[in-house]
Amino acid sequence: MHFGAFMEFGNRAGVSEAQAFQEGFRMVDAAEEMGLDGVWLAELHFNPARSVMSSPIVIASSIATRTKRLRVGMAVYVLPLSNPLRIAEEVATVDHISEGRFEFGIGRSGFARSYDVFGVDYTESQERFAESLEIILQAWEGQEFSYQGKHYNVENATVTPAPYQQPHPPLRIAANSSETFTRLGQAGHPIFVGLRGMDIPELRQNVEEYRRSWKEAGHPGKGDVSLRIPVYAGETQEQAMDEPFDSISGYFGRMGSLYRERAGKAGLDVTELADGRADRLAALSYEEMLETKIAFGTAESLVDRFTQLKEELGLDGVVAELNAGGLIPEERVLRSLRIVTEKVMPKFK
Repeated sequence: MHFGAFMEFGNRAGVSEAQAFQEGFRMVDAAEEMGLDGVWLAELHFNPARSVMSSPIVIASSIATRTKRLRVGMAVYVLPLSNPLRIAEEVATVDHISEGRFEFGIGRSGFARSYDVFGVDYTESQERFAESLEIILQAWEGQEFSYQGKHYNVENATVTPAPYQQPHPPLRIAANSSETFTRLGQAGHPIFVGLRGMDIPELRQNVEEYRRSWKEAGHPGKGDVSLRIPVYAGETQEQAMDEPFDSISGYFGRMGSLYRERAGKAGLDVTELADGRADRLAALSYEEMLETKIAFGTAESLVDRFTQLKEELGLDGVVAELNAGGLIPEERVLRSLRIVTEKVMPKFK
């Protein structure tokens, strides 16, 4: 099972932007040294209190040059916010720089404000995403092509370089709604899933639908599912519960606010919000978080937790949010990472 770390190069009070970059790269170096399988980079715009990760493809290039074995992925590249030809060029370039260690995670993002500031209509995000992906995949075929869509038009373009990995870097798409699981299973794409907007029984049902759709479409294998989840490992259970408490509490409060922001935008899957998920996220007790949304504990309890999740959801990978909320001091995050890589991850290899 793949073990990766989600990174957003977090910013917080009292930390300069330069320090945020330095801390982020130290975490990358630690992930390489400790044997983690990969790092997955967020794309976050116009949120200086949270992150400096506004250009993850540039950061991915830097990571590719400072590491030798770590896989470098996007989680996720927000396709509707950029020109698809430029995305195809930049991703293929980083794929070469990394010598085939790049993973192309893509999605639409839940940050509707980014669309507003960039002047992109959020109601068009699904259509723009689909067209953008079509263009990128055609561009990577290495031949001159043209494309006429509702939002993008391409005339006689030949994109260079072609990707290092053939036919292209592995794709992984964020799945957030029931119909998305069906559609991505039919298309044969690996997926990211999460527990922020779904409980385990609902997610299990959606993953089963994804695998059923995958099989009915005639794709080989059974699909590929990676779970993004907040993870914290302590040397004692008390340490694992107490140290991340303030950070994770703020994290779910922020997620509730994010869902409310999305509720005001058209083009959303209404099931994401009509059943009161925003309010439930913001009102979660710590006990409910531990039971349904996160993986905190000693090495032994985390092995049990991941075993349970792997069995219930048929997981192929875990992408750990090691500092969900961004308030856990760096030295504690590094200690947690070492416990995970030395005492938890080997049990699943």
